[in-house]
Amino acid sequence: MQSSNLKTASGYDLLAEGRAGKEAGGTAAQTAPDQDASERLLRPAMLRGWRRRCPSCGAGPLFQGFLRVRDHCPVCNEALFHQRADDGPAYVTILIVGHIIGPLMLALYIKWTPDPLITAALLSVASVAMSLFLLPRIKGAFVGLQWSRRMHGFGDNERG
Repeated sequence: MQSSNLKTASGYDLLAEGRAGKEAGGTAAQTAPDQDASERLLRPAMLRGWRRRCPSCGAGPLFQGFLRVRDHCPVCNEALFHQRADDGPAYVTILIVGHIIGPLMLALYIKWTPDPLITAALLSVASVAMSLFLLPRIKGAFVGLQWSRRMHGFGDNERG
């Protein structure tokens, strides 16, 4: 089909062609004629980062160690050294952990009135465990966000 036959005032036929292309094994980006073929979707990129995988392919590991981002993906060779997550993931991690631990501490004292030393020990362990769990995932999501929006040099070679 030609692209002029697909377009209507509402764009419905173009959308239907995109669905038909997906059913045939392609993607909407491959079948829709006026959609940018190199579009990077935000949600899949951030979810891949959350899973600590390359935001481009989703197969290669994003990190080398606990928080160090690899220079390139070993699977798709996507350059990852452009990322500038800096302190953002730490701030978001503190925000999430604080909003969980604070009300939990209040609820513990209201319901059971435990010994303060025991409460401090338990909530400290919970805070550290949640922080260690969340920090690499949030940093991966930040890298996925930057990659999908072509921030800080991601995608420069595709524009020029």
